[in-house]
Amino acid sequence: MPGPAPLSPFEYAVVRVVPRPERGECLNAGVVLICRPKRFLAARVFLDPARLAAFAADPAFDHEGVGAHLALIPRIAAGDPGTGPIGRLSQTERFHWLVAPQSTMVQPSAVHTGLCVDPAAVLERLLATLVLPLIAADLDNGRR
Repeated sequence: MPGPAPLSPFEYAVVRVVPRPERGECLNAGVVLICRPKRFLAARVFLDPARLAAFAADPAFDHEGVGAHLALIPRIAAGDPGTGPIGRLSQTERFHWLVAPQSTMVQPSAVHTGLCVDPAAVLERLLATLVLPLIAADLDNGRR
């Protein structure tokens, strides 16, 4: 009888939108996850325009630019050749590039670690837990 599947280490960072860095406020907008033993690197982003509009009411805030920046993150993680030289880097190099501080308005969190069997499932769970808006059904089911 086979035993439990072996656990593999992974690292992830939360991608945050920081409309006004001087205020230190941020809105979680995505997750980047790498699991080297499984040769897995992926990113998921979600940015609710209504939440962002309420959060970043400054007319000078570049909503389109931030949206374009966020849209590139999953493409870079996937190694999309359309992302230029960065897309041709190794998975580890792309992960480190994605989680390095580069922008004042789109910033990564610190890198966190864990163990998993299925990195794709962990990525979806992290997105749901850390990024997607809570809805009343989640609160009723004790997911706070």
